[in-house]
Amino acid sequence: AGLAPSHSSNCRNALGKENMNRRELLQSAIATTTTSGLLLPSCWASLPSPAVSAASQAVRPITNLPGSGIPFPLASFGLQIYDDNAAYKLTLTALEVGYRNFFASVLAGNQKGFAKAVKDSGIPREDLFICGSVVSNRASGFDNAYKATTKGWKANMAAFATGDIDYLDQIMLDYPGPDCQSIRGQWAAFEEMYDQKLTKTLSVSNFSPAQLDCLLVDNPSLHVKPVVNQLPFSVAYHPGGAASIVEENAKRGVLVQAWAPLGGSLGGRFDSSMKGKCAQIGKKYGKSYAQVALRWIVQSGASFSTQSKNKDHFKE
Repeated sequence: AGLAPSHSSNCRNALGKENMNRRELLQSAIATTTTSGLLLPSCWASLPSPAVSAASQAVRPITNLPGSGIPFPLASFGLQIYDDNAAYKLTLTALEVGYRNFFASVLAGNQKGFAKAVKDSGIPREDLFICGSVVSNRASGFDNAYKATTKGWKANMAAFATGDIDYLDQIMLDYPGPDCQSIRGQWAAFEEMYDQKLTKTLSVSNFSPAQLDCLLVDNPSLHVKPVVNQLPFSVAYHPGGAASIVEENAKRGVLVQAWAPLGGSLGGRFDSSMKGKCAQIGKKYGKSYAQVALRWIVQSGASFSTQSKNKDHFKE
């Protein structure tokens, strides 16, 4: 559901030049929303493309996070494990095709490359939604978990500072601690980060409903609730049923964000049969199997974070 840049008269008139360099192209991507939840250059809206003309009839590509009301694009680019140079190039590609929501996990080890790309793109910081992450699940007990998580979010901010990023839209706790007291220690550190206005929202990953309740139930010290729970979730993997997963999180004020949405998680890999079924559905609408699988997630009431090294796949 993406569009390639065009040098039509419409774009020449809107942008004032026929050939743009990469930086100018990135800066022009500020107005039009497609069915994938991506932002495209405003001049492309006038092009006779089915992807744009059908947008008004599609799933709304940007939601508001529970409680905060902060806009949250449903499609996120989640960086994977590669070096800073690869992260730099892929982030620029993602920005160029229209991604504005980014998950730069500490586990990927390339937050500096990502941050430098954001800076060099010239896209205003306020146009982006940037999420970092902390891994402190091996720390046991409130105090140890608090210290480990504090060290983790400070390391995030140091890495992002490479690109002059001085606040995050979200920080994510990648895994829960071993018990409720540990989880509460992790969360206390996050709340301090929030209180210092270094992040706008807090989120978790791989939390069960019971682990969410460690924070939400009988916890008088809680003053900032999680708004996103990133889970392995796909058309091939939704144990207990997709509706149940989404509803259990929603009733706690939490939006599900799928990681491995195209089957990369253990137990959720796409076999040829699953790909074939999605491809058969997609054939009717001129979409790939991957687009169908991602659309299933959104129509189930969740969002997703995905990745690619292929520009055409980014557009899909």
